[in-house]
Amino acid sequence: MLGLKMTEQRKIIVKVLSESSDHPDVELVHKRASKIDKRIGIATVYRTIKLFEDNNLLEKHEFKGYSSRYETVRENHHHLIDIRSGRVKEFRNTLVDAMQKQVAKEMGFQLVDYRLELYAIPIKNKRSKK
Repeated sequence: MLGLKMTEQRKIIVKVLSESSDHPDVELVHKRASKIDKRIGIATVYRTIKLFEDNNLLEKHEFKGYSSRYETVRENHHHLIDIRSGRVKEFRNTLVDAMQKQVAKEMGFQLVDYRLELYAIPIKNKRSKK
């Protein structure tokens, strides 16, 4: 991994992050990692996450009203944040992607990166879906 020394504790943190689909914060990564190895301290998790972020292995998200959340770097996608529960749902939408590129082009720019975050609450239906 880019010449980084992979200690056993770092390997566990990588495992926790790569298996997470919920964009965990540092405390949740620590909780999950310490279930695997009780010797992993919160400071180790903070340092490891910072190291991975600095080496572009992790992406940091600062969703409004929440502590920093993390995910492994991968193909561009968007996020919908349930403001009641804090759950994050990922989605892709080619129409939104094309629109962002078009807006940049119309303003005389070439789009190189973008991030879309939608903050929402669930719609309650009178009939439950099965």
